[in-house]
Amino acid sequence: MTSSQPSSPNGNRKIRYAVVGLGWFAQEAALPAFAQAEHSELVALVSDNPTKLKELGQKYGIQHTYSYDQYEDCLTSGEVDAVYIALPNHLHSEYTVRAANQGIHVMCEKPMAVTEDECEQMIHACKSNSVKLMIAYRLHLEPANMQAVEVVRSGQIGEPRIFNSVFTQQVTDAGNIRLRKITGGGTIDDIGIYCINAARYLFQDEPIEVFAVAANKGEQRFAEVEEMTSVIMRFSDERLATFTVSFGAAQVSTYQVVGTKGDLRLDPAYAWFGELKHYLTINGETKEQSFPPHSQLAAEFTYFSDCILQNKDPEPSGMEGLNDVRIIRALYQSIEQGQPVKLQLDYHQRPTVDQAIQRPPVEAKPDLIHAASPGGSKL
Repeated sequence: MTSSQPSSPNGNRKIRYAVVGLGWFAQEAALPAFAQAEHSELVALVSDNPTKLKELGQKYGIQHTYSYDQYEDCLTSGEVDAVYIALPNHLHSEYTVRAANQGIHVMCEKPMAVTEDECEQMIHACKSNSVKLMIAYRLHLEPANMQAVEVVRSGQIGEPRIFNSVFTQQVTDAGNIRLRKITGGGTIDDIGIYCINAARYLFQDEPIEVFAVAANKGEQRFAEVEEMTSVIMRFSDERLATFTVSFGAAQVSTYQVVGTKGDLRLDPAYAWFGELKHYLTINGETKEQSFPPHSQLAAEFTYFSDCILQNKDPEPSGMEGLNDVRIIRALYQSIEQGQPVKLQLDYHQRPTVDQAIQRPPVEAKPDLIHAASPGGSKL
């Protein structure tokens, strides 16, 4: 089911990465992952915080550090093959297009961008410059989630009829980018995208209609974005997916697929580290399966480097990212209009259990430099 390394025909060649943006997730998840990532090497850091650049550069032995104003210098230095963009959502498009225009491959965090137009610009720039574009859907390579795809596809739970998910956490820092409208924050963009994407890969389909409602009890931290959102998505064959996401509730990360013969529940489902678990119930009998901790970010870098070395198109493609952004924009339209919104999305390649990759876990959490978790999250 899992692969420990790609089958690269390029021997010991490594793809050289610059990490662009050194916030909490980049520091805690991405930077340490390079030690476990096959055919991948961290060679450059890009940030406007000189303390981060100095201390993280020393910690990871990185000689090449750049400010955002020096981003072009990084791209043209000849030292970098690919960038991992971990910037706020509203900057994804600009920094992707600039990298593509210099012939640099791009792995960009999700959501791909804030608007459909920005996504399309990113796809066009990468295609025009013949560079790879991968949107960092780490769960497309994660064994528990990909095994869930296989369980549903195999018919063990019968015909899948219902997807339901709750993904919540407390975002306590009022200045966090997730709580700012200008940076593309909000519950749907930040954590709802996991539920949207999971429903799509588990149903192996695209939603044809969506409806959403938002709630906000008026706390100052939710002055710019919704506190929580509940969503209904209708798929073909009259299947329904529902989920609720919140920045103001206890930490929960779970989903359930209910079929005509049984159900599969993952709890936790979306965590980026630690153990994930399956609870498969058929005919009233429940079987539990645990999936051991591993480095999901190392798996992503391993996979993307393999795509570059073998000239393969990454499965979590620009189109995958664009479809999620189209759904997100439709959900906000539904909130504003108070009615369902119909969608017509192009069907494309889906993740399968064959692409799951398992890399050794990072041993310990690093100390953060001028960065903080949004609230003890395992996003």
